[in-house]
Amino acid sequence: MSNKFTDDLKGTGNELKGEAKEQYGKATGDVGKQTEGKLDKLKGAAQHKLADAKEAVTNKVEEIEKKFEDKKHENK
Repeated sequence: MSNKFTDDLKGTGNELKGEAKEQYGKATGDVGKQTEGKLDKLKGAAQHKLADAKEAVTNKVEEIEKKFEDKKHENK
């Protein structure tokens, strides 16, 4: 399973790749490459949001598990 660091790293990679494609497209007049670049940048941004969401869910699950364990030990 991937973690926040690797998900963020992938997102940053896609954002950088997208920026390079977009700039190349602008320099050469290649509208398709510009569009590809914009899509890669959006994909990277989405990966950052996904990393944040996955981390939040993981933290919440751990919090619930801890509460459950605490209650379990109280009832012994």
